Amino acid sequence: MTGYNFVVDRRYTKDDIYRICRVPVEKQKGNWNTGYTNWQGDWFIFCNIGAAGRTGHDYNNRFEDSQLHWYGKTRSHLGQSTIRSMLRPPGKIHVFYRTDDRSPFNYVGAATAVAYKNTIPVQITWGFQESNKPFSSVQSDSQGVCASEPLEGGETQFPEEIINPGVYSEGAVKQISVNAYERSAKAIAACKIHYGATCFVCGFDFGKVYGEIGRGYIHIHHLTQIADVGRKYEVDPVKDLRPVCPNCHAMLHQKRPPLSIEELKSLLIRS
Repeated sequence: MTGYNFVVDRRYTKDDIYRICRVPVEKQKGNWNTGYTNWQGDWFIFCNIGAAGRTGHDYNNRFEDSQLHWYGKTRSHLGQSTIRSMLRPPGKIHVFYRTDDRSPFNYVGAATAVAYKNTIPVQITWGFQESNKPFSSVQSDSQGVCASEPLEGGETQFPEEIINPGVYSEGAVKQISVNAYERSAKAIAACKIHYGATCFVCGFDFGKVYGEIGRGYIHIHHLTQIADVGRKYEVDPVKDLRPVCPNCHAMLHQKRPPLSIEELKSLLIRS
């Protein structure tokens, strides 16, 4: 497994990706053109949003609430070793997308499977470490959060995603050019499940103001800053995280250490 310096929101051609991953010419194309492939322990997913691929298949891949609802290949199912490997990957899962079949791909980020449907083709919902970023292609036919039992349509939640509060590992330091901290997409999702998507400071709700495109969008603030911890620790999504709007999130971090939510509320009230 190798660390690749892909930048979220940057556009990459396949040749760019081959160069960054040092893929020999004889290993290029082939599986790289089939929608997803494994290279040196990491998975790479390439999907179209709102457009058919070059094979003519037009799956309903879509972003909702900063998560990607994604379909595997035509005959894919949960019993396949490739799909099982994606659900419990040894390395990272890098997700790229584009809105037509000729443009370069946009890098979304490193993904974690947060839910799946036992269908053919298989359907997986991906959450992202960079999950605070909004997407422009938001649609809303989500069935919402799954419970510990299978839902209608076969959607299942992993055991560690049960709604009762749990703890999640965060903060694994990786040395690239600076220290980057892995944020658990599951902990963020669990925080949203418990508190909803209304700002804890000012009460702003993107869904009420912007409609469907804003439904469920919110930043997640760590009460304990993982950059200060500098090691792996267990985060409780109810005790340690809070939903805040981007403006309040920025204001919390205007001080070092960050302001508390109560301190920022008092400033908001005085103004």
